[in-house]
Amino acid sequence: MSHKIAKVHPDDNVLVALTNLEEGETVSFNGSSYTLPGRVPAKHKFVIDELQPGDKITMYGVLVGKAQTVIPKGGVITTSNVKHAANSFEVGERHLSWNIPDVSRFQDKTFLGFHRADGKVGTANYWLVVPMVFCENHNLDVLKDALMEELGYAKPQQYKEFAKQVIQAYKEGKDIETIEFAQLQSAQHKSNGKPFPNVDGIKFLLHAGGCGGTRQDAQALCGLLAGYITHSNVAGATVLSLGCQNAQVQMLQEEIQKRDGNFSKPLYILEQQKIGTEAEMMSLAIKQTVAGLAYANTFERKPAPLSKLTIGLECGGSDGFSGISANPAIGYSSDLLVSLGGTVILSEFPELCGVEQNLSDRCVSVEVANRFGHLMRVYSQRAVEAGSGFDMNPSPGNIKDGLITDAIKSAGAAKKGGTSPVIDVLDYPELVTKPGLNLLCTPGNDVESTTAEVGSGANIVLFTTGLGTPTGNPIAPVLKLSSNTNLFNKMNDIIDINTGTIIEGKETIEEAGARILEHVIKVASGEIQAKSVANGQDDFIPWKRGVSL
Repeated sequence: MSHKIAKVHPDDNVLVALTNLEEGETVSFNGSSYTLPGRVPAKHKFVIDELQPGDKITMYGVLVGKAQTVIPKGGVITTSNVKHAANSFEVGERHLSWNIPDVSRFQDKTFLGFHRADGKVGTANYWLVVPMVFCENHNLDVLKDALMEELGYAKPQQYKEFAKQVIQAYKEGKDIETIEFAQLQSAQHKSNGKPFPNVDGIKFLLHAGGCGGTRQDAQALCGLLAGYITHSNVAGATVLSLGCQNAQVQMLQEEIQKRDGNFSKPLYILEQQKIGTEAEMMSLAIKQTVAGLAYANTFERKPAPLSKLTIGLECGGSDGFSGISANPAIGYSSDLLVSLGGTVILSEFPELCGVEQNLSDRCVSVEVANRFGHLMRVYSQRAVEAGSGFDMNPSPGNIKDGLITDAIKSAGAAKKGGTSPVIDVLDYPELVTKPGLNLLCTPGNDVESTTAEVGSGANIVLFTTGLGTPTGNPIAPVLKLSSNTNLFNKMNDIIDINTGTIIEGKETIEEAGARILEHVIKVASGEIQAKSVANGQDDFIPWKRGVSL
């Protein structure tokens, strides 16, 4: 990698601009020079030889598109001159050798977590309030208003105070443009004034499902909610049900048993149509939830091996640097954790388009490879039947910042999974049960996918971004990693870790990956608070099995 351009894979016929390259500028790479016929913005790619219509575009060593027009040597590739293309795949021989990293630095490390009866260890300690159907969302809001401030979990209302100042100034005829917002210090999680200091908070999983839709939607929703209730970061739950919805309490209880046959956490179930008035239901909910919090408060952080970590791998707001800095960096972190006996989850199946053959070959058995192929093909076909397709996955922001085909985006996104064998393939919302690299079928939609990874057992999430996103999760810390330093400096209120150092040549992928794992250990131990947690970013969106890219 030079300071201006980079070649990601020896077989690639494109180079990546690491900085803005101007028309007429001459750049060199590995003894070859390129005089650029047009401007190449940073993060975008240009071809190393002239291409004719139909010629293949190769990046990350795989087919990512085909030329639609003549592209001169040094010409930038765009949505106008390149169209998405990806290789087909089939189940072939197993290729299970991988780049096993040196883990001596981490061999004796532990993290301080919350040990549960099922043997899992949480990185946080929450109480959940869960509605079985959207009709109960109002009651969740009532319960939240009643409890959060009294228990010391409410966030500072800094924008409310600012709004008061602006409105008062308007009433007094003052120029509101001159009023400046004064940032209050974020409230750190401290035990002062909190009756349950060992509990990180109460989380309310509002959603829009449970009644309308198919019975399959109800089953999937119950499976997801069961994943959260049985999660290592959760001590117990209050469940609010109306009574007549498709997502019945019995269905939830069956899904809980699938995930934990010896389930022993407190689970308080209140059904409104049986109880009666809102007052009767809320008084019961408040008393039982406070009792649950008292139980949750008996847990304290204790040492646990790194093998008890389950990391979700996610990306959102990706750019042209994501696949060469942040994604391969957490891919190395993934390989480190797998080597230590831990678990990682790679999801977002629409963003694995074009790299299926590599992932299929890495599956530990033909049976696992066949399941991966089946889920990919069915998902792709459903997208086509809905008038869409994986090729429509890149967002306007992706395209603007260099990800002009889904295959380019996918080849870079897959780097999050490192190089280890694929130990298992899961369909949403199944639970991860095997240590190692797991593939989970989810959409590429950031929040739906993150929601699913946590529901499958991720007790911490690494989320790479090139454009910036505040995404978080109610119960698992979501660490945001920037692919470039400009983003880290611009949005450091939501970004935890910068990997732009790789682009700048200040750090190798391996060095960044080890640094990331060190940070993960501190977050898992409660020593560092993830920005998403500090900001109260509790995004929760269940995936309905219709098409979502």
